[in-house]
Amino acid sequence: MSGSNGNTDPVILATAGYDHTIRFWQAHSGICYRTVQHPDSQVNALAITPDKQLIAAAGYQHIRMYDLNSNNPNPVINYEGISKNITGVGFQEEGKWMYTGGEDNNVRIWDLRSRNQQCQRLFQVNAPINCVCLHPNQVSIR
Repeated sequence: MSGSNGNTDPVILATAGYDHTIRFWQAHSGICYRTVQHPDSQVNALAITPDKQLIAAAGYQHIRMYDLNSNNPNPVINYEGISKNITGVGFQEEGKWMYTGGEDNNVRIWDLRSRNQQCQRLFQVNAPINCVCLHPNQVSIR
């Protein structure tokens, strides 16, 4: 993630995995400057919202959204209702919706403008989903 001021802001990287910890790094120095515990499960996938305000952490049966611009260690939004691992997460370029894919053979569309935090659309396939991405046309999911 890079700041809004181009080269004046440092580039920040985010990593996570099976240790239940999300780490934020200054890319130019390699220094980890913030950690956030994700105690519910391992983190299978991360994605940053287009406005660079939140980071989505996809895990086992849930997605947690954390505030990137505060020191709040707790998720600010929780998405539930998935039966297995979520393996992929991403955002529409204007930040209107989030998409996820998982081992339950489903791709889900989540409307980020809605306050109900429920899946808005569900697409089923015949096998577990390893990854999911949005085509540059912002319409097709692959």
